[in-house]
Amino acid sequence: MAEPVVVVRELRKAFAGITALNGVDLEIERGRVCALLGPNGAGKTTLVRILTTLLRPDSGSVRVAGWNVLEEPGEVRAAVGLTGQNSMVDGLLTGRENLLLVARLRGAGRREARIVADDLLDRFRLTDAARRPAGGYSGGMRRRLDLAAALVGGPRLVVLDEPTTGLDPESRLDTWDAVADLTARGTTVLLTTQYLEEADRLADRITVVDRGEVVATGTADELKAAAGTSRVVLCVAEDHHVEPATRAAASATGAEPRVDRRARRVEVAVTDGQAAVGRVLANLTAAGVEVLEIGLRRATLDDVFLGLTAGPRRRPG
Repeated sequence: MAEPVVVVRELRKAFAGITALNGVDLEIERGRVCALLGPNGAGKTTLVRILTTLLRPDSGSVRVAGWNVLEEPGEVRAAVGLTGQNSMVDGLLTGRENLLLVARLRGAGRREARIVADDLLDRFRLTDAARRPAGGYSGGMRRRLDLAAALVGGPRLVVLDEPTTGLDPESRLDTWDAVADLTARGTTVLLTTQYLEEADRLADRITVVDRGEVVATGTADELKAAAGTSRVVLCVAEDHHVEPATRAAASATGAEPRVDRRARRVEVAVTDGQAAVGRVLANLTAAGVEVLEIGLRRATLDDVFLGLTAGPRRRPG
């Protein structure tokens, strides 16, 4: 069996005594998309900077495409394509000139650079805009050009660090289509994102980090199952009914509900579906709580994320 494209073992990094990464393990198989989720300050960007040789770890081992990031940084950089949160294209250059520049910086000759640039422009549906300054591109087009630039040189790993931050919904969907095309062609992708829907849609495997530690890893379905197969969701009519509704849900399920007081909504994870709805509704009726609606829904990645990163593990603020 081939070695995974990314292998991280017991990775640690601290800044001025503050731990950013605390014994992180991570593997990404060839041709897979791994989504890295976590709250702000969880250590995602630190991990990305180490993987791309921009930062040295304090201890642990990191291999990318078989190369050691400390001992063979040049080989690692040649094996990685990176797209950050902000577009890295030069707005004064045309789309084609941007790709030509990156190809030349990657060591391609003039003829090879032209072939690579034209191929990527066609692949990312940018040929018609190739001779226009990139500064006039839409957000989605600029992000596609970013992805195209990250693929110059045929990297073994493409790192997408929050690639859709700040994009409008249409541009975000456009970017998702481009990432799906990468994976369909067998590209290995590490995706960091704040958008749980994005991870659910794109990732083969998800790793959740909090306070520098891996707190869960698995497929989206595995993580959802671990969070509870479903949730009872109810809304009450009056503000003063929120507390008794919360107690009724907790008593009926033995789990701690999640409460949105502004929406007067109570949610609680359950494993026995419709039977739990019946028990909760009976408790609500006995407590004299007026219910506007009550129903059952499957657990989402939001439930997973909040369950894993809320509470005492989170940093203050």
